[in-house]
Amino acid sequence: MDITRLIIVAVGGQGNLLASKVLGEAALAKGIPVRMSEIHGMAQRGGVVESSMVFGDAQSTIISDGDADVLVGFEPCETLRALKKCSEKTVVITNTSPIPPFTVTTGQGVYPDIDMVKSLIRKKTRELVVVDAAAMAGKAGNPMAVNMVLLGALIKTGVLPLSAEDVRDAIRTKTRKGVVETNLSAFDLGYEAA
Repeated sequence: MDITRLIIVAVGGQGNLLASKVLGEAALAKGIPVRMSEIHGMAQRGGVVESSMVFGDAQSTIISDGDADVLVGFEPCETLRALKKCSEKTVVITNTSPIPPFTVTTGQGVYPDIDMVKSLIRKKTRELVVVDAAAMAGKAGNPMAVNMVLLGALIKTGVLPLSAEDVRDAIRTKTRKGVVETNLSAFDLGYEAA
């Protein structure tokens, strides 16, 4: 089986770890070998959270610079920061809704222009899929479902060896019963948008 390397980056509280668990569950249910590791950083204070997932017969979850097949960014600047993991073969999916860091909210910094961020990503990668995941999550009925919107967009690219139904089944088993329908709706909106 081919090896596919995925990096997911987010700001603490955006649901990166749940998204990773859903993908891992979907892979395991389908009999696909998967390895996962996480870096939490200062997640409780709005810092970066990174998940590395390797699908296929790999020995390690380490994804060296330039080796990611796909990068999913829950926040535009975090996507840009993780660009070193990408190459001209990488597919990138990013949310366009920024979460300004402390330095921006206190006036000590300026958030980069989103069009400039997209341009920088496009120059280095094979494909960029851009979605306003926050707006779609709100449309699905839960602003916290950004992670499910981005999972939908990811699966639509066809980079991972998982179908939409594989992931929908994992959403049903790995998310709280009270939000399953909202999560499925958010997933479908992301899938359609990509």
